[in-house]
Amino acid sequence: VLLVRNRKEFSALGSKCPHSGAPLSKGVLRGERLRCPWHGACFNIRTGDIEEYPSLDCISCFKVTVEGGKVFVTAKKKVLTLPAITEHKQHLGRCLLNQNTMLLLGGGVAALVCAETLRQEGFTGRIIMATKEKHVPYDKSKLSKEMDLKAEDIYLRKPEFLDAQGIEFWAEKEAVSVDFQKQKVHFVDGSSQKYHQLLIATGSHANFLQVPGADLQNVCLLQTPEDSSKILELATGRNLVVVGASFVGTRLDPDQDCKGKPGFQGPARDTNGTSLQSGAAAELPAWGLAGYSCFYSRTAWNFLMNTQTSPFQMLQNKGVKFHMKSELCELKGKDGKVAEAVLANGEKFPADVVVVGTGSTPSSAFLKGTSIARDDKGAILVDLHMQTNIPNVFAAGDVVSFPVVLLNREQSSIHHQQVAEAHGHCAALNMLKKGKELHTVPFFWTTLFGKSIRYAGCGKGYTDTVVKGSLEQQKFLIFYIRDGLVTAAASLNCDPMVSLIAEVLYLGKKISKEEAE
Repeated sequence: VLLVRNRKEFSALGSKCPHSGAPLSKGVLRGERLRCPWHGACFNIRTGDIEEYPSLDCISCFKVTVEGGKVFVTAKKKVLTLPAITEHKQHLGRCLLNQNTMLLLGGGVAALVCAETLRQEGFTGRIIMATKEKHVPYDKSKLSKEMDLKAEDIYLRKPEFLDAQGIEFWAEKEAVSVDFQKQKVHFVDGSSQKYHQLLIATGSHANFLQVPGADLQNVCLLQTPEDSSKILELATGRNLVVVGASFVGTRLDPDQDCKGKPGFQGPARDTNGTSLQSGAAAELPAWGLAGYSCFYSRTAWNFLMNTQTSPFQMLQNKGVKFHMKSELCELKGKDGKVAEAVLANGEKFPADVVVVGTGSTPSSAFLKGTSIARDDKGAILVDLHMQTNIPNVFAAGDVVSFPVVLLNREQSSIHHQQVAEAHGHCAALNMLKKGKELHTVPFFWTTLFGKSIRYAGCGKGYTDTVVKGSLEQQKFLIFYIRDGLVTAAASLNCDPMVSLIAEVLYLGKKISKEEAE
């Protein structure tokens, strides 16, 4: 139990964040908001309700009384050992008398949070989640971090949970077109479904390689649990090439996995996507594998990857060699399987398996030819209500470009799990005519060789940085400056500083470069 005092009032809460078990006693308290030190989830200390994601669950609250100068907390032992509950409100569930249909396209966290929020806010009509995925929503970050897990091990919600909420989940049901005038969606199996309100949350998909040999066997993308298992099986003890040197490629971790078997943590989709420099390649010996691994691409990380410390130095210390201004130009095969990777400068590497992590594209091709507004990359344009230019049509998650308050409402796409959840929540409220504007500070995290990197805000277009702490000792805080103000911060081994900065930015306060210094 965590006992919190806000001025003269006490609150008693669950002591660990439901998202990943972080100790909330080390978090950031501002007024009635308690923010997790690891991943930025935020809770109301009076009610336990979620105020910022990525946590899908609230924290438990307990009765507090003060008598004779002593504070007493009353809780049932059973409650103390149970996981956090999802919401304190009573859900009405599905009512057959309500014929309104909310159709949610997508099977990720944006659609999931939208569906749950609709129920939490008292919507009793029909909710349908339709996705091309085989599985209920799962934690996609685990695809690169714990590759030996089964799909069921990383489900965010079990099928039974969705059933209990009256949320219909249609797996392997890909949308192929939308008739906005008739308010009807057509699916790949020839069926169709009418809607009263539509959410498009179809996410993004990994880009394919555009080089000769890209169609050879064992050239893989990492998008599903099945992909993750396949890559682990193919790559163990083999020569592995990972194409992409951003957060995608560098998530390759040759350490032993949790069960002691030779393995690696492969790449996931790039969830940062800001200020990447051109012309980079890297070569990585695979200690956990027989042979070696290498990765390269035209892009490297932003400021972090251009210093002599942090991820750059961590990777170099592990034997990674960066070949700047290099790019893959061809994959050569033998008996239909990839065998060799060739760089533009003529260098060649053995390649039994190739994993591609060269960015992603919004999954919105099925909207081509419609009147919905999209940008030149295919992202759906929405406002701060997650409303598109089509009545009764909303969009959320990786598939959208939205006004980012930290960038003076400049339209941008941010591929973060936490942002997608905030989108889904906001969209649901506005599908119910609540008139709610999106209010969130993007929060991102990743892990390299057991060290966690935190990032909050939006560093797009930054022109300057302020570094606090020691880069050489891998304990530092970096402020990203745009127009004289802090718009983002990143840290290594400085918790809970990024959570603190996220809370300051959330409250609308400005941090000048001078204050950062």
